[in-house]
Amino acid sequence: MSAVGSSEDDALVESFNATCKRETLQGRRVWDTEREVRPDLFRRLHRYNILRRHSRLGRRGPIVYERALRTTSTTPVQAA
Repeated sequence: MSAVGSSEDDALVESFNATCKRETLQGRRVWDTEREVRPDLFRRLHRYNILRRHSRLGRRGPIVYERALRTTSTTPVQAA
């Protein structure tokens, strides 16, 4: 993306790609065609984006975290 050390450094993307490769390819045989790879990668990305627990979200998955945000009342409570 940009030069090393800049705010546009691609370290985050490289980290994601390394994790994707490690978690997807671990213990996996060689795929014969691209058609075989796509479902495995889709499952991996679905898990990462929807189900995987993130430390930044209090060890909750993104869906659970967003549901908790929606159900949290935003109306101020009056003091007694």
